Order: sequence, then C-alpha cells, then structure tokens
Amino acid sequence: MTERPAQRVPNRQLAALIAEAGFSNAGLARRVDQLGLEHGLDLRYDKTSVTRWLRGQQPRGTTPALIAEVFTRRLGRRLSAQDLGLDACAPVYAGLEFAATPEEAVDIASGLWRKDSGSHAELRKIAFTPAGLVVPSRDWLIGRPDERVARGAEPAAARVPLQGRTSVPRQRQIDRGPGQRVTAGDIAALRSVSELFRTLDHTYGGGHARQALVRYLEHEAEPMLRGTYGETTGRRLFAAAADLTRLAGWTSYDIAAHGLAQRYFVQALRLAQAAGDRPYGSYVLVTMSRQAVYLGHGREAVQLARVAQQGVGSGPPPVVQALLHAAEARGHAVLGEVRAATACLVRAERALGAARPGDDVPHWARQYDEAQLADEFGHCHRDLQQYRASAQHAERSLQLRAPGFARSRLFCRVVLATARLGLGELDQACALGAEAAQQAMEMRSVRAVEYVRDFERRLEPYRDASAVRTYRDRVAALS
Repeated sequence: MTERPAQRVPNRQLAALIAEAGFSNAGLARRVDQLGLEHGLDLRYDKTSVTRWLRGQQPRGTTPALIAEVFTRRLGRRLSAQDLGLDACAPVYAGLEFAATPEEAVDIASGLWRKDSGSHAELRKIAFTPAGLVVPSRDWLIGRPDERVARGAEPAAARVPLQGRTSVPRQRQIDRGPGQRVTAGDIAALRSVSELFRTLDHTYGGGHARQALVRYLEHEAEPMLRGTYGETTGRRLFAAAADLTRLAGWTSYDIAAHGLAQRYFVQALRLAQAAGDRPYGSYVLVTMSRQAVYLGHGREAVQLARVAQQGVGSGPPPVVQALLHAAEARGHAVLGEVRAATACLVRAERALGAARPGDDVPHWARQYDEAQLADEFGHCHRDLQQYRASAQHAERSLQLRAPGFARSRLFCRVVLATARLGLGELDQACALGAEAAQQAMEMRSVRAVEYVRDFERRLEPYRDASAVRTYRDRVAALS
C-alpha cells in the first residue's frame, strides 16, 4: 500500500494503545489484514508497516478506520482513528460499519448523504463486497437496543451515558447545541416524501429521482436528526430516516451502484435499530438479500434472510413471515437447491394464506400480496429451470399486479419470456421479450436493461431463427 510522506513526530497515541492491547507489530498488522478481508480488501500489511505508522506515517483510504476497529474489538471501547493519532477517512469509505451509538449512526449516514448529493461519480463505482455483509447483520442480530435516542430535550444531567455503556468517540461528544425542534408534522412529511419517491421508483426506475431523494436526506432529514426531540419522537424520526435511507439504497441498487447501495442498506439497518423497530430491520436485511440474489451470491442471500427471520422472531404478522420465507427461497433457487427453495415457498404460501384483513401490517409490507408472491414463485422456478411452473406463476402475477408497478411487471414479463423460451415456445418468448425491451427503454433502471440483456443471451442458441431476427429488428428500431 502507498503511504504518505513520513511525518517527523512519532505517533505516541498509537504506541500507547498497542502496549495496552498487548499487540506485537506483526500481530496488529495481521488483524488489520484480517479485518480488511471482511470488507473485501486485500491489504497485505506487515510489521514494517506498523513500524512506519509508529514513526508518524499515515496509512491511506479505509485503513485508519480499520485500525481503529481492531483496537475497538480488542479493548472493548469505541475508538476512532483520531484516538490513534491517525487521519480519519471520509465516512462513506467506512460505510459498512455498524455504528456503536445513534449519534455515530447519524454521523456516518449524513456523511454518506453529503458525499452522494454532490457529483462524486466515484461513489457509484464502489464495489459490492459479500464479506461486508457479515459484521453488520451479526451486530444487528446480537446488539442491545439503544437505551436512549432523545436529543436536547432533557436536562444535561439526564444525558450522561449510563455506566458500563460504550462511550461516544471524543470528536463526537462535542455538544452541537440545540437544533430545530422536531414535530409530528415533520415526521409525517418525511413519510409522505418517502411514499412519493417510492411511487416514482416503481413507475420510472431508481435513476429517475434518486439524486433528489439524496439531497432531501441531506437538507431535510439530517437537520432533524441533529435537532431537538424527546424519546418517542426520536424513535419515530429514526424510523422515518431508516425508511428513506433504505430507499436511497434501493434506487442506487437499481442503477447498478452496488457498493454504494450496500452502504446505504447497512446504515438503514443501524437507523432502524435506533428506532427500536426490529421488523423494519428484518425488511432491510431482506432488501440486502435481494441484492445478493441479483448479484449471484446465493449463500449470502440465504444467510441474510435467515438472520432476518431469527431477529424478528415468531411474532410478526403472516404477511411479513411470507416475505421473509420467500426471500430465503430466492437464495436457495439461485444455488439450485430445489428442496430447500420449495420448502421455503410452501412456508411463504401458507403464511400469506393465513393473513386476514384486520391484521396489523407495517406500511412497508402492505403491498406484499398474491401478485408479489406469484412473482417470487416465477423467479424461483426459472432459476431452478422448472419452466412450466415458472410460466404459470409469472402469468398469474401479471394478471394480478397493478399497472403502477411498472418495473416489477417488466421483470415478471422477462421471467415469463424466459420460461416460454425454456418450453420451446420461441415466438411467444420473443414477443414478450420485445414488449419488455420497449418498457426498459422508457425507464431509468439498469436492472431493467440487465433483465432484457439476460433474456437476449438466452436467445443466442436460436439466433438464426426467424422469430429471433424479428425480435432483434424490433429492438433495434427502439434505439
């Protein structure tokens, strides 16, 4: 790794912490390398690297945050890069960490929003790292609930950290002073904006208004999170912020900014914990599982879905249970695990069948219905190459799905086209594929384009057939 030119002042803070932790130079380097692997990084530091740090050199990129995390785990208290005498990297580059406190969660999430709201094209090129899924999902599952999220609403004496709790890093303990008082109307506005952007995403694709959503988070949500609120209002505020942050991740995922999306999802998961909303946290994990499925990481997708199920327990309404089981099924199907996928689909179908109109269903699960479950069945059977069943379920989903879910209908139409192709019905497959291709041209969704391209790759063995030539001519005319 390239280092900055050496400083002349030895790093005594780092030396003291190495002594306290009982690390050798080689031992510290090894732990930093191991933690880097968790985040998909091949660092290859050694004892000589640590010697340079002790002499005052500053490691680049994410390394200061990784070194701080190594000491945090060893010493059992939260330490920042500055505590080690190192330059802190921008929060976005450490966006896969699960913050120790609500205050730190706001710092990391708001740093991500600010970076993304500018013209930082490099953010959209950050790679997705499957290893980076492990720590956040584990920390969400086993972490203790945040005891307090209220800010500036009680006397200073009431804000002293409880004995035995992890302290906030020193640079984040500065009292920023009281900000705006957050009201129920403010939170209602956040919820309304979330629904607006969700509708735009469903209809026109994630790229249509993604930047406006990110700017809204930066200019509206962040001042509220740094404002003044009591405990109940604070929980509701964190819940609304988690929902908007997940949606920002979802729209990033839809334009193939997968590493950026992954970071948004991790921070949405942490904000959901601050809200005390375990079911919504499970929904964020399901979202992460769906991204893993799309990228072909079936094993990670299954693990995320199972963590979501374990974390929410047996208490959620049947609709939520159906959603969780279907997410696991999708992971098994990508892996070609027929029996496991089928068992999960059966559980999902039974759960949805047990749903009743009077059930108390969270807002994010209310649209999970027979059309969505049929879509899940269609995708699973396609991945398992069970094309007749895939076609049946995809047709049913298209019959039931409302027109407003344009992108989901496009995906399902491509699944149906693929199933028809698998059944040897080339003319029908090409007709369906051409419809989907036309719809994809009208959206700002990389996923929509990729679905169509996947279908076209499957057409290659039939490229000389009349139906395929007609398909290609129709698609070419759309350009």
